[in-house]
Amino acid sequence: MGKLNVNMLRYLTREDFRVLTAVEMGMKNHEIVPGSLIASIANLRHGGVHKLLRELCKHKLLCYERGARYDGYRLTNAGYDYLALKSLTARNAVASFGNQIGTGKESNIYVVGGPEGEQLCLKLHRLGRICFRKVREKRDYHKARKQMSWIYLSRISATKEFAYMKALKSRGFPIPNPVDFNRHCIVMELVNGYPLQNIQQVENPAELYDKLMNLLLKFANHGVIHGDFNEFNIMVDDAGNPVIIDFPQMVSTAHPQAEYFFNRDVTCIRDFFRRRFNYESELAPSFVDITRVDALDAEVSASGVTKQMEKDLMAELGLDESDEESDSEGDEGEESEGENEEENGSPPDILSDDEDSIEEEEESPTKNENDDFESTADIEEMRKNVEDAVKVVEMAENGKEAENLSDDERENESENDDLEDLKDFNSRFKPFRDNMPSRTRQDSDRLSTYSVSTTSSTIAPEVIKARVRASLDRRGQKGQARRRLAKGEASAKTRNKRDNTFNIKSSTAGGFWE
Repeated sequence: MGKLNVNMLRYLTREDFRVLTAVEMGMKNHEIVPGSLIASIANLRHGGVHKLLRELCKHKLLCYERGARYDGYRLTNAGYDYLALKSLTARNAVASFGNQIGTGKESNIYVVGGPEGEQLCLKLHRLGRICFRKVREKRDYHKARKQMSWIYLSRISATKEFAYMKALKSRGFPIPNPVDFNRHCIVMELVNGYPLQNIQQVENPAELYDKLMNLLLKFANHGVIHGDFNEFNIMVDDAGNPVIIDFPQMVSTAHPQAEYFFNRDVTCIRDFFRRRFNYESELAPSFVDITRVDALDAEVSASGVTKQMEKDLMAELGLDESDEESDSEGDEGEESEGENEEENGSPPDILSDDEDSIEEEEESPTKNENDDFESTADIEEMRKNVEDAVKVVEMAENGKEAENLSDDERENESENDDLEDLKDFNSRFKPFRDNMPSRTRQDSDRLSTYSVSTTSSTIAPEVIKARVRASLDRRGQKGQARRRLAKGEASAKTRNKRDNTFNIKSSTAGGFWE
Protein backbone atom coordinates (compact mmCIF):
# COMPACT_ATOMS: atom_id res chain seq x y z
CA MET A 1 0.00 0.00 0.00
CA GLY A 2 2.91 2.33 -0.68
CA LYS A 3 2.97 5.42 -2.82
CA LEU A 4 1.97 5.15 -6.44
CA ASN A 5 4.86 5.25 -8.92
CA VAL A 6 3.68 5.84 -12.47
CA ASN A 7 7.09 5.76 -14.16
CA MET A 8 6.45 2.31 -15.63
CA LEU A 9 3.10 3.33 -17.11
CA ARG A 10 4.68 4.80 -20.24
CA TYR A 11 6.72 1.66 -20.94
CA LEU A 12 3.94 -0.93 -20.66
CA THR A 13 2.80 -2.40 -23.96
CA ARG A 14 -0.60 -3.45 -25.19
CA GLU A 15 0.14 -7.08 -24.29
CA ASP A 16 1.04 -6.08 -20.71
CA PHE A 17 -2.30 -4.38 -20.19
CA ARG A 18 -4.02 -7.34 -21.80
CA VAL A 19 -2.43 -9.69 -19.26
CA LEU A 20 -3.33 -7.35 -16.38
CA THR A 21 -6.94 -7.27 -17.56
CA ALA A 22 -6.95 -11.07 -17.83
CA VAL A 23 -5.82 -11.34 -14.19
CA GLU A 24 -8.52 -8.85 -13.18
CA MET A 25 -11.20 -10.89 -14.96
CA GLY A 26 -9.92 -14.09 -13.39
CA MET A 27 -10.11 -12.56 -9.90
CA LYS A 28 -13.88 -12.33 -10.22
CA ASN A 29 -14.14 -15.95 -9.08
CA HIS A 30 -10.55 -16.77 -8.11
CA GLU A 31 -8.53 -15.53 -5.15
CA ILE A 32 -5.36 -16.71 -6.92
CA VAL A 33 -5.57 -16.94 -10.73
CA PRO A 34 -3.61 -19.86 -12.27
CA GLY A 35 -1.28 -19.16 -15.18
CA SER A 36 -3.18 -21.43 -17.56
CA LEU A 37 -6.40 -19.46 -17.01
CA ILE A 38 -4.57 -16.17 -17.58
CA ALA A 39 -3.16 -17.49 -20.86
CA SER A 40 -6.60 -18.61 -22.05
CA ILE A 41 -8.25 -15.27 -21.15
CA ALA A 42 -5.48 -13.06 -22.57
CA ASN A 43 -5.31 -15.15 -25.78
CA LEU A 44 -2.17 -13.50 -27.11
CA ARG A 45 -1.42 -14.23 -30.75
CA HIS A 46 2.22 -15.16 -30.33
CA GLY A 47 2.06 -16.51 -26.76
CA GLY A 48 4.68 -15.47 -24.22
CA VAL A 49 2.23 -14.98 -21.35
CA HIS A 50 4.55 -16.44 -18.70
CA LYS A 51 7.36 -14.09 -19.70
CA LEU A 52 5.02 -11.09 -19.37
CA LEU A 53 3.82 -12.39 -16.01
CA ARG A 54 7.40 -12.52 -14.72
CA GLU A 55 8.06 -8.96 -15.90
CA LEU A 56 4.88 -7.65 -14.29
CA CYS A 57 5.76 -9.40 -11.03
CA LYS A 58 9.21 -7.81 -11.15
CA HIS A 59 7.63 -4.36 -11.33
CA LYS A 60 5.17 -5.30 -8.52
CA LEU A 61 2.08 -4.93 -10.69
CA LEU A 62 1.26 -8.59 -10.04
CA CYS A 63 2.07 -10.85 -7.13
CA TYR A 64 2.90 -14.55 -7.49
CA GLU A 65 1.75 -16.68 -4.57
CA ARG A 66 2.31 -20.37 -3.99
CA GLY A 67 0.32 -22.30 -1.46
CA ALA A 68 -0.08 -25.87 -0.29
CA ARG A 69 -2.59 -26.69 -3.03
CA TYR A 70 -2.74 -23.80 -5.51
CA ASP A 71 -0.22 -21.55 -7.20
CA GLY A 72 -1.08 -18.46 -9.18
CA TYR A 73 -1.12 -14.69 -9.51
CA ARG A 74 -3.15 -11.88 -8.03
CA LEU A 75 -3.46 -8.20 -8.92
CA THR A 76 -1.74 -5.69 -6.64
CA ASN A 77 -2.92 -2.17 -5.86
CA ALA A 78 -0.34 -0.74 -8.23
CA GLY A 79 -1.53 -2.97 -11.06
CA TYR A 80 -5.14 -1.97 -10.39
CA ASP A 81 -4.08 1.70 -10.38
CA TYR A 82 -2.39 1.25 -13.75
CA LEU A 83 -5.51 -0.28 -15.29
CA ALA A 84 -7.66 2.61 -14.04
CA LEU A 85 -5.19 5.27 -15.21
CA LYS A 86 -4.94 3.60 -18.63
CA SER A 87 -8.72 3.78 -19.03
CA LEU A 88 -8.88 7.41 -17.84
CA THR A 89 -6.14 8.48 -20.25
CA ALA A 90 -7.89 6.64 -23.09
CA ARG A 91 -11.05 8.66 -22.31
CA ASN A 92 -8.98 11.88 -22.35
CA ALA A 93 -9.89 12.60 -18.72
CA VAL A 94 -6.31 12.61 -17.39
CA ALA A 95 -3.26 13.81 -19.31
CA SER A 96 -0.54 14.07 -16.63
CA PHE A 97 0.15 12.85 -13.11
CA GLY A 98 1.38 14.97 -10.21
CA ASN A 99 2.22 14.69 -6.52
CA GLN A 100 0.28 13.27 -3.61
CA ILE A 101 -1.44 15.99 -1.61
CA GLY A 102 -3.37 13.99 0.98
CA THR A 103 -4.08 10.62 2.49
CA GLY A 104 -6.76 9.13 4.68
CA LYS A 105 -7.92 5.89 6.18
CA GLU A 106 -9.69 4.92 2.93
CA SER A 107 -8.04 6.88 0.09
CA ASN A 108 -5.04 8.72 -1.37
CA ILE A 109 -5.34 12.11 -3.08
CA TYR A 110 -3.18 13.20 -6.03
CA VAL A 111 -2.97 16.22 -8.31
CA VAL A 112 -3.37 15.38 -12.01
CA GLY A 113 -3.53 17.40 -15.19
CA GLY A 114 -6.54 17.56 -17.47
CA PRO A 115 -6.60 17.46 -21.29
CA GLU A 116 -6.44 21.26 -21.49
CA GLY A 117 -3.71 21.67 -18.87
CA GLU A 118 -6.05 22.42 -15.95
CA GLN A 119 -5.35 20.94 -12.53
CA LEU A 120 -7.68 18.23 -11.29
CA CYS A 121 -7.89 16.01 -8.24
CA LEU A 122 -7.56 12.22 -8.41
CA LYS A 123 -8.87 10.14 -5.51
CA LEU A 124 -7.70 6.52 -5.23
CA HIS A 125 -9.80 4.46 -2.85
CA ARG A 126 -7.67 2.21 -0.63
CA LEU A 127 -9.76 -0.04 1.57
CA GLY A 128 -7.98 -2.62 3.72
CA ARG A 129 -5.52 -0.53 5.67
CA ILE A 130 -4.70 -1.45 9.25
CA CYS A 131 -6.41 1.67 10.60
CA PHE A 132 -9.73 0.84 8.93
CA ARG A 133 -10.62 -2.80 8.46
CA LYS A 134 -14.07 -3.00 10.04
CA VAL A 135 -15.71 -2.41 6.70
CA ARG A 136 -18.45 -4.95 7.32
CA GLU A 137 -19.56 -3.07 10.46
CA LYS A 138 -19.19 0.46 9.08
CA ARG A 139 -20.37 -0.02 5.49
CA ASP A 140 -22.98 -2.11 3.70
CA TYR A 141 -20.79 -3.07 0.73
CA HIS A 142 -20.86 -6.82 1.46
CA LYS A 143 -24.65 -7.18 1.66
CA ALA A 144 -25.26 -10.95 1.41
CA ARG A 145 -21.69 -11.90 0.54
CA LYS A 146 -19.40 -13.43 3.12
CA GLN A 147 -16.02 -12.55 1.63
CA MET A 148 -14.88 -9.86 -0.80
CA SER A 149 -11.43 -8.69 -1.86
CA TRP A 150 -10.20 -5.26 -0.79
CA ILE A 151 -9.79 -4.26 -4.43
CA TYR A 152 -13.44 -4.97 -5.20
CA LEU A 153 -14.55 -3.16 -2.02
CA SER A 154 -12.53 -0.12 -3.13
CA ARG A 155 -14.30 -0.22 -6.47
CA ILE A 156 -17.74 -0.30 -4.81
CA SER A 157 -16.78 2.62 -2.58
CA ALA A 158 -15.65 4.75 -5.54
CA THR A 159 -18.80 3.93 -7.49
CA LYS A 160 -21.09 4.97 -4.64
CA GLU A 161 -19.17 8.18 -3.98
CA PHE A 162 -19.29 9.22 -7.64
CA ALA A 163 -23.05 8.61 -7.72
CA TYR A 164 -23.51 10.76 -4.59
CA MET A 165 -21.37 13.55 -6.04
CA LYS A 166 -23.27 13.67 -9.33
CA ALA A 167 -26.62 13.81 -7.56
CA LEU A 168 -25.51 16.44 -5.03
CA LYS A 169 -23.82 18.66 -7.63
CA SER A 170 -26.94 18.68 -9.80
CA ARG A 171 -28.88 20.02 -6.79
CA GLY A 172 -26.49 22.89 -6.15
CA PHE A 173 -24.58 21.61 -3.11
CA PRO A 174 -21.10 23.12 -2.52
CA ILE A 175 -19.00 20.08 -3.46
CA PRO A 176 -16.20 19.50 -6.02
CA ASN A 177 -17.40 18.98 -9.57
CA PRO A 178 -17.08 15.28 -10.49
CA VAL A 179 -15.41 14.70 -13.88
CA ASP A 180 -15.05 10.94 -14.41
CA PHE A 181 -14.35 7.68 -12.61
CA ASN A 182 -13.01 4.24 -13.44
CA ARG A 183 -12.70 1.22 -11.16
CA HIS A 184 -11.53 2.71 -7.82
CA CYS A 185 -10.42 6.15 -9.13
CA ILE A 186 -12.46 9.37 -9.13
CA VAL A 187 -11.40 12.47 -11.05
CA MET A 188 -12.90 15.68 -9.66
CA GLU A 189 -12.35 19.40 -9.54
CA LEU A 190 -9.42 20.62 -7.44
CA VAL A 191 -10.68 22.85 -4.63
CA ASN A 192 -8.66 26.02 -4.06
CA GLY A 193 -8.94 26.14 -0.30
CA TYR A 194 -7.74 24.73 2.99
CA PRO A 195 -9.07 22.02 5.27
CA LEU A 196 -10.94 23.38 8.27
CA GLN A 197 -8.56 21.41 10.49
CA ASN A 198 -5.63 23.59 9.36
CA ILE A 199 -7.40 26.94 9.89
CA GLN A 200 -6.56 28.54 13.21
CA GLN A 201 -8.87 31.56 13.08
CA VAL A 202 -11.66 33.04 10.95
CA GLU A 203 -13.11 36.51 10.75
CA ASN A 204 -16.66 35.53 11.66
CA PRO A 205 -17.01 32.10 13.33
CA ALA A 206 -20.77 32.56 13.81
CA GLU A 207 -21.35 32.99 10.08
CA LEU A 208 -19.32 29.90 9.22
CA TYR A 209 -21.10 27.94 11.96
CA ASP A 210 -24.51 28.90 10.56
CA LYS A 211 -23.48 27.91 7.01
CA LEU A 212 -22.32 24.48 8.14
CA MET A 213 -25.46 23.79 10.19
CA ASN A 214 -27.69 24.88 7.31
CA LEU A 215 -25.75 22.58 5.00
CA LEU A 216 -26.17 19.71 7.42
CA LEU A 217 -29.92 20.28 7.57
CA LYS A 218 -30.11 20.72 3.78
CA PHE A 219 -28.49 17.29 3.30
CA ALA A 220 -31.11 15.75 5.58
CA ASN A 221 -34.00 17.54 3.84
CA HIS A 222 -32.89 15.91 0.56
CA GLY A 223 -32.92 12.51 2.22
CA VAL A 224 -29.25 11.83 3.07
CA ILE A 225 -26.98 12.24 6.08
CA HIS A 226 -23.27 12.79 5.57
CA GLY A 227 -22.16 10.52 8.41
CA ASP A 228 -18.65 12.02 8.70
CA PHE A 229 -19.34 15.75 8.86
CA ASN A 230 -16.23 17.00 10.69
CA GLU A 231 -13.30 19.38 10.28
CA PHE A 232 -11.32 16.87 8.17
CA ASN A 233 -14.00 16.67 5.44
CA ILE A 234 -14.77 20.40 5.25
CA MET A 235 -12.69 22.81 3.19
CA VAL A 236 -12.92 26.60 3.21
CA ASP A 237 -12.09 28.53 0.04
CA ASP A 238 -10.58 32.02 -0.19
CA ALA A 239 -14.01 33.65 0.03
CA GLY A 240 -14.78 31.87 3.32
CA ASN A 241 -17.37 29.49 1.84
CA PRO A 242 -17.35 25.83 2.97
CA VAL A 243 -16.89 22.99 0.48
CA ILE A 244 -17.84 19.47 1.57
CA ILE A 245 -15.83 16.38 0.53
CA ASP A 246 -15.78 12.61 1.23
CA PHE A 247 -19.19 10.96 0.61
CA PRO A 248 -18.94 7.12 0.49
CA GLN A 249 -20.29 6.74 4.06
CA MET A 250 -23.52 8.69 3.46
CA VAL A 251 -26.74 7.03 4.61
CA SER A 252 -30.42 7.66 4.10
CA THR A 253 -32.65 9.42 6.61
CA ALA A 254 -34.66 6.17 6.62
CA HIS A 255 -31.66 4.26 8.01
CA PRO A 256 -32.30 2.65 11.43
CA GLN A 257 -29.42 4.67 12.92
CA ALA A 258 -30.04 7.86 10.95
CA GLU A 259 -30.81 9.94 14.05
CA TYR A 260 -27.60 8.79 15.73
CA PHE A 261 -25.49 9.77 12.70
CA PHE A 262 -27.23 13.15 12.40
CA ASN A 263 -26.71 14.02 16.07
CA ARG A 264 -23.08 12.88 15.87
CA ASP A 265 -22.41 15.24 12.93
CA VAL A 266 -23.97 18.14 14.82
CA THR A 267 -21.92 17.34 17.92
CA CYS A 268 -18.67 17.21 15.91
CA ILE A 269 -19.18 20.73 14.55
CA ARG A 270 -20.18 22.19 17.92
CA ASP A 271 -17.23 20.65 19.72
CA PHE A 272 -14.75 21.82 17.08
CA PHE A 273 -15.96 25.44 17.12
CA ARG A 274 -15.85 25.49 20.91
CA ARG A 275 -12.37 23.99 20.98
CA ARG A 276 -10.75 25.89 18.10
CA PHE A 277 -12.55 29.25 17.86
CA ASN A 278 -13.92 29.42 21.40
CA TYR A 279 -17.40 29.81 19.96
CA GLU A 280 -20.46 28.05 21.33
CA SER A 281 -24.04 28.50 20.17
CA GLU A 282 -27.28 27.22 21.55
CA LEU A 283 -28.78 27.04 18.07
CA ALA A 284 -28.35 23.61 16.54
CA PRO A 285 -30.62 21.53 14.31
CA SER A 286 -32.23 18.33 15.56
CA PHE A 287 -33.52 15.27 13.78
CA VAL A 288 -37.16 16.33 14.19
CA ASP A 289 -36.47 19.53 12.21
CA ILE A 290 -36.00 17.55 8.99
CA THR A 291 -38.63 18.19 6.31
CA ARG A 292 -38.10 16.03 3.26
CA VAL A 293 -38.16 17.92 -0.04
CA ASP A 294 -36.41 15.41 -2.30
CA ALA A 295 -35.72 11.67 -2.63
CA LEU A 296 -31.98 11.77 -3.30
CA ASP A 297 -31.45 8.65 -1.20
CA ALA A 298 -33.88 6.70 -3.38
CA GLU A 299 -32.21 7.98 -6.55
CA VAL A 300 -28.74 6.72 -5.61
CA SER A 301 -29.95 3.72 -3.54
CA ALA A 302 -28.34 4.96 -0.34
CA SER A 303 -27.73 2.71 2.62
CA GLY A 304 -30.94 2.05 4.54
CA VAL A 305 -33.33 2.39 1.56
CA THR A 306 -35.21 -0.64 0.30
CA LYS A 307 -37.05 -0.98 -3.01
CA GLN A 308 -40.42 -0.56 -1.32
CA MET A 309 -39.15 2.62 0.36
CA GLU A 310 -38.05 3.95 -3.01
CA LYS A 311 -41.52 3.41 -4.48
CA ASP A 312 -43.19 5.03 -1.47
CA LEU A 313 -40.88 8.05 -1.57
CA MET A 314 -41.40 8.52 -5.30
CA ALA A 315 -45.17 8.32 -4.88
CA GLU A 316 -45.12 10.69 -1.89
CA LEU A 317 -43.07 13.36 -3.69
CA GLY A 318 -45.03 12.94 -6.94
CA LEU A 319 -42.07 11.99 -9.09
CA ASP A 320 -42.74 10.34 -12.47
CA GLU A 321 -41.72 6.72 -12.25
CA SER A 322 -42.51 6.04 -15.91
CA ASP A 323 -39.74 8.32 -17.16
CA GLU A 324 -37.27 6.88 -14.71
CA GLU A 325 -38.23 3.32 -15.59
CA SER A 326 -37.75 4.01 -19.30
CA ASP A 327 -34.37 5.57 -18.59
CA SER A 328 -33.38 2.67 -16.38
CA GLU A 329 -34.47 0.16 -19.03
CA GLY A 330 -32.33 1.94 -21.59
CA ASP A 331 -29.36 1.95 -19.22
CA GLU A 332 -29.89 -1.71 -18.41
CA GLY A 333 -29.98 -2.53 -22.11
CA GLU A 334 -26.70 -0.74 -22.67
CA GLU A 335 -25.14 -2.44 -19.65
CA SER A 336 -26.33 -5.87 -20.79
CA GLU A 337 -24.87 -5.26 -24.24
CA GLY A 338 -21.57 -4.26 -22.65
CA GLU A 339 -21.58 -7.36 -20.45
CA ASN A 340 -22.28 -9.62 -23.43
CA GLU A 341 -19.42 -8.03 -25.30
CA GLU A 342 -17.12 -8.66 -22.38
CA GLU A 343 -18.22 -12.27 -22.07
CA ASN A 344 -18.05 -13.11 -25.76
CA GLY A 345 -15.10 -10.91 -26.65
CA SER A 346 -11.89 -9.62 -25.12
CA PRO A 347 -11.21 -7.40 -22.08
CA PRO A 348 -12.54 -3.82 -22.29
CA ASP A 349 -10.50 -0.72 -23.20
CA ILE A 350 -7.73 -2.90 -24.62
CA LEU A 351 -9.12 -5.24 -27.26
CA SER A 352 -11.80 -3.06 -28.86
CA ASP A 353 -9.65 -1.70 -31.71
CA ASP A 354 -8.79 -5.12 -33.09
CA GLU A 355 -12.39 -6.27 -32.88
CA ASP A 356 -13.66 -3.24 -34.82
CA SER A 357 -11.13 -3.75 -37.61
CA ILE A 358 -11.90 -7.47 -37.80
CA GLU A 359 -15.66 -6.78 -38.01
CA GLU A 360 -15.14 -4.25 -40.82
CA GLU A 361 -13.07 -6.78 -42.76
CA GLU A 362 -15.65 -9.50 -42.28
CA GLU A 363 -18.65 -7.36 -43.27
CA SER A 364 -17.45 -6.73 -46.85
CA PRO A 365 -17.37 -10.34 -48.15
CA THR A 366 -20.73 -11.24 -46.65
CA LYS A 367 -22.63 -9.17 -49.19
CA ASN A 368 -21.02 -10.96 -52.14
CA GLU A 369 -21.61 -14.32 -50.49
CA ASN A 370 -25.30 -13.54 -50.09
CA ASP A 371 -25.60 -12.55 -53.75
CA ASP A 372 -23.89 -15.77 -54.86
CA PHE A 373 -26.14 -17.78 -52.60
CA GLU A 374 -29.27 -16.24 -54.11
CA SER A 375 -28.07 -16.94 -57.66
CA THR A 376 -27.19 -20.58 -56.90
CA ALA A 377 -30.57 -21.06 -55.25
CA ASP A 378 -32.34 -19.85 -58.39
CA ILE A 379 -30.28 -22.22 -60.56
CA GLU A 380 -31.07 -25.16 -58.31
CA GLU A 381 -34.79 -24.37 -58.51
CA MET A 382 -34.71 -24.22 -62.29
CA ARG A 383 -32.79 -27.50 -62.50
CA LYS A 384 -35.31 -29.29 -60.27
CA ASN A 385 -38.20 -28.07 -62.43
CA VAL A 386 -36.49 -29.29 -65.62
CA GLU A 387 -35.73 -32.68 -64.07
CA ASP A 388 -39.36 -33.12 -63.01
CA ALA A 389 -40.60 -32.27 -66.51
CA VAL A 390 -38.13 -34.69 -68.13
CA LYS A 391 -39.19 -37.49 -65.81
CA VAL A 392 -42.86 -36.99 -66.60
CA VAL A 393 -42.20 -37.16 -70.36
CA GLU A 394 -40.02 -40.25 -70.05
CA MET A 395 -42.54 -42.05 -67.89
CA ALA A 396 -45.25 -41.42 -70.49
CA GLU A 397 -43.10 -42.72 -73.37
CA ASN A 398 -41.92 -45.78 -71.44
CA GLY A 399 -45.50 -46.64 -70.52
CA LYS A 400 -46.50 -46.82 -74.20
CA GLU A 401 -43.51 -48.93 -75.31
CA ALA A 402 -43.55 -51.31 -72.37
CA GLU A 403 -46.69 -53.02 -73.57
CA ASN A 404 -44.99 -54.41 -76.75
CA LEU A 405 -41.74 -55.65 -75.11
CA SER A 406 -40.89 -58.97 -73.53
CA ASP A 407 -39.47 -59.32 -70.05
CA ASP A 408 -35.79 -59.62 -71.13
CA GLU A 409 -36.11 -56.79 -73.60
CA ARG A 410 -37.72 -54.64 -70.92
CA GLU A 411 -34.73 -55.15 -68.56
CA ASN A 412 -32.14 -54.39 -71.26
CA GLU A 413 -34.11 -51.40 -72.50
CA SER A 414 -34.49 -49.96 -69.02
CA GLU A 415 -30.73 -50.17 -68.42
CA ASN A 416 -29.95 -48.49 -71.75
CA ASP A 417 -32.53 -45.78 -71.06
CA ASP A 418 -30.92 -45.01 -67.72
CA LEU A 419 -27.53 -44.59 -69.37
CA GLU A 420 -28.94 -42.38 -72.10
CA ASP A 421 -30.81 -40.28 -69.57
CA LEU A 422 -27.68 -39.72 -67.52
CA LYS A 423 -25.72 -38.74 -70.59
CA ASP A 424 -28.43 -36.32 -71.68
CA PHE A 425 -28.68 -34.90 -68.16
CA ASN A 426 -24.92 -34.38 -67.90
CA SER A 427 -24.75 -32.70 -71.28
CA ARG A 428 -27.49 -30.25 -70.33
CA PHE A 429 -26.79 -29.35 -66.74
CA LYS A 430 -23.17 -30.40 -66.19
CA PRO A 431 -21.21 -29.15 -69.19
CA PHE A 432 -17.89 -29.66 -67.47
CA ARG A 433 -18.22 -33.42 -68.18
CA ASP A 434 -18.56 -33.04 -71.94
CA ASN A 435 -14.80 -33.15 -72.53
CA MET A 436 -14.43 -36.47 -70.76
CA PRO A 437 -14.10 -39.58 -73.01
CA SER A 438 -17.41 -41.36 -73.44
CA ARG A 439 -17.83 -44.94 -72.38
CA THR A 440 -20.31 -47.39 -73.91
CA ARG A 441 -22.05 -50.29 -72.32
CA GLN A 442 -19.56 -52.75 -73.87
CA ASP A 443 -16.61 -50.77 -72.53
CA SER A 444 -18.01 -50.80 -69.05
CA ASP A 445 -18.54 -54.54 -69.20
CA ARG A 446 -15.01 -55.08 -70.55
CA LEU A 447 -13.26 -52.80 -68.06
CA SER A 448 -15.23 -53.87 -65.00
CA THR A 449 -13.51 -55.91 -62.33
CA TYR A 450 -14.96 -58.78 -60.44
CA SER A 451 -14.18 -59.81 -56.87
CA VAL A 452 -14.57 -63.22 -55.34
CA SER A 453 -15.49 -63.50 -51.69
CA THR A 454 -15.67 -66.48 -49.43
CA THR A 455 -17.64 -67.10 -46.30
CA SER A 456 -14.92 -69.07 -44.59
CA SER A 457 -12.64 -67.22 -42.07
CA THR A 458 -9.42 -68.27 -40.38
CA ILE A 459 -9.87 -65.84 -37.40
CA ALA A 460 -12.12 -66.86 -34.56
CA PRO A 461 -15.11 -64.58 -33.85
CA GLU A 462 -13.97 -64.12 -30.22
CA VAL A 463 -10.62 -62.71 -31.37
CA ILE A 464 -12.34 -60.30 -33.75
CA LYS A 465 -14.64 -59.07 -30.98
CA ALA A 466 -11.70 -58.57 -28.63
CA ARG A 467 -9.77 -56.58 -31.23
CA VAL A 468 -12.77 -54.37 -32.00
CA ARG A 469 -13.38 -53.75 -28.32
CA ALA A 470 -9.73 -52.82 -27.74
CA SER A 471 -9.72 -50.39 -30.68
CA LEU A 472 -12.90 -48.73 -29.41
CA ASP A 473 -11.38 -48.36 -25.95
CA ARG A 474 -8.25 -46.76 -27.38
CA ARG A 475 -10.35 -44.38 -29.45
CA GLY A 476 -12.39 -43.38 -26.39
CA GLN A 477 -9.26 -42.71 -24.36
CA LYS A 478 -7.90 -40.44 -27.08
CA GLY A 479 -11.17 -38.46 -27.12
CA GLN A 480 -11.06 -37.76 -23.39
CA ALA A 481 -9.72 -34.38 -22.31
CA ARG A 482 -6.28 -34.65 -20.84
CA ARG A 483 -5.63 -33.28 -17.42
CA ARG A 484 -3.88 -29.95 -17.79
CA LEU A 485 -1.10 -29.17 -15.37
CA ALA A 486 0.33 -25.71 -14.92
CA LYS A 487 3.83 -25.48 -16.35
CA GLY A 488 6.98 -23.90 -15.01
CA GLU A 489 6.96 -22.14 -11.70
CA ALA A 490 3.19 -22.59 -11.31
CA SER A 491 3.41 -26.38 -10.99
CA ALA A 492 3.03 -27.35 -7.36
CA LYS A 493 3.07 -31.05 -8.19
CA THR A 494 6.43 -30.87 -9.96
CA ARG A 495 7.87 -28.91 -7.05
CA ASN A 496 6.72 -31.53 -4.55
CA LYS A 497 8.27 -34.34 -6.61
CA ARG A 498 11.54 -32.45 -6.83
CA ASP A 499 11.59 -31.87 -3.08
CA ASN A 500 10.90 -35.54 -2.38
CA THR A 501 13.69 -36.62 -4.74
CA PHE A 502 16.11 -34.26 -3.05
CA ASN A 503 15.18 -35.59 0.40
CA ILE A 504 15.71 -39.18 -0.72
CA LYS A 505 19.11 -38.41 -2.24
CA SER A 506 20.26 -36.46 0.79
CA SER A 507 19.22 -39.25 3.17
CA THR A 508 20.87 -42.04 1.13
CA ALA A 509 24.09 -40.07 0.58
CA GLY A 510 24.83 -39.89 4.32
CA GLY A 511 24.83 -43.64 4.72
CA PHE A 512 21.83 -43.64 7.02
CA TRP A 513 20.30 -46.79 5.54
CA GLU A 514 23.57 -48.76 5.31
